Amino acid sequence: MRHGMANKKLNRTSEHRKALLKNMLNSLIKYEQIKTTLTKAKFLKPQADKIITLGKKETLQTTKMLVSKLQDVKSANKVKKTLSKRYEKRNGGYTRIIKAGFRYGDNAPMAIIEFVDRDVEAKRIDKPKKDKAATENKKAEEKTTATA
Repeated sequence: MRHGMANKKLNRTSEHRKALLKNMLNSLIKYEQIKTTLTKAKFLKPQADKIITLGKKETLQTTKMLVSKLQDVKSANKVKKTLSKRYEKRNGGYTRIIKAGFRYGDNAPMAIIEFVDRDVEAKRIDKPKKDKAATENKKAEEKTTATA
């Protein structure tokens, strides 16, 4: 009997599901907004809220628990230092799910999951900033190689 087996299986093995959850949690903490399918977003929301609640308690044990759940020290530090300070007066409901249409290939319902008072600049962490001087240098190098 399946009594007390309440989480979604997401059509994956348990190890794959745990890895998927860990990767999505790390991405959500890093970028503060991710786009995924609706069922994955609903699966992720309570776990993300529990991580933020855990980060609010400032003890060594909670820090160790964060590192073990996230498997990433940078994400654990961000939860402890920035996200827990941002939501210290809020008693839950740190994330929201916004429905975002359907995926082109298989018509799966898509959703955006994000933190409520998110930092908009966190989305641009990995994107390099475009310098006018750098692009001009590249164009000059291309011209010299083309003429040679």
